[in-house]
Amino acid sequence: MTSLPHTTVAEMIRRRLDQLTPTERKAAVILLGNYPVPGLQTVAQFAKQADVSNPTILRLIAKLGFGAYADFQQRLRDELEARLRSPLTKDILAADGKGAAEVAAFAKYWESVSSAMAASMHLIRPSEFDGAIALLADDSRPVTVLGGRLTSSLALQSYLHLRELRSNVTLIDSQTATWAEHLLGVTSANTYLLFDIRRYQDDVIRMGQEAAARGAKIILFTDEWLSPLSAVAEHVFALRIAVNSNWDLFAPISVLIEAMIARLSALRWPEVKARMEELEAIRRRLDDR
Repeated sequence: MTSLPHTTVAEMIRRRLDQLTPTERKAAVILLGNYPVPGLQTVAQFAKQADVSNPTILRLIAKLGFGAYADFQQRLRDELEARLRSPLTKDILAADGKGAAEVAAFAKYWESVSSAMAASMHLIRPSEFDGAIALLADDSRPVTVLGGRLTSSLALQSYLHLRELRSNVTLIDSQTATWAEHLLGVTSANTYLLFDIRRYQDDVIRMGQEAAARGAKIILFTDEWLSPLSAVAEHVFALRIAVNSNWDLFAPISVLIEAMIARLSALRWPEVKARMEELEAIRRRLDDR
């Protein structure tokens, strides 16, 4: 099985977006919008889709550090394989004894988590963070939160915090058959907070696409390989989730959620304080009954 690249092409692009020329950035955005499909085409096809010249594509590839277009495409193919892995298809971490070996295994895992956290921090663009905060801070914009089979825990974390800070927050946690009801009346005034990581979930993707088609602003939390929802999202947070384990890491996404909650609280503290005081008063009255 092909080994996982340390840094994905998507990460490379996001780190260099501000250094690209307008035409190079145009091609880069096309690639990120339907990642990694455009890059798996020929140079001519990629250039045509981005409406730029063939040399522009080659200059972009060179700026990303690839000596040849074939090397660039091989990296994308390796990533495509990696993004489809499940816990059953990843390299299994064998137990190798007890005592010191167990401590070493823990330390090795902790080191990989620390590396993923550091990489994720550098992948968060301040303008992206501020843009998402502006949407979430607007009480007039209803917020709908949705996660997948595993990322529903992250969606719940977001919801439980957001509902303390503001009104008009809804968590979709019912059966898929009822999801359509949450799209009734959705317009450009709505914000959707979506979670989708590799082995991307089709029903979450369709839900996000339909909400975006109705004008809703999408804030997406995904991984380094990019959920297809990145093509319709207003703000994308693609964090490093691959670690020394069969299971992907949620910690970077969870910490980012907490950072957003902290920022929202700081920006809107008078309103947040008044809301929390009223909530606490109601809870006390209910507890006394």
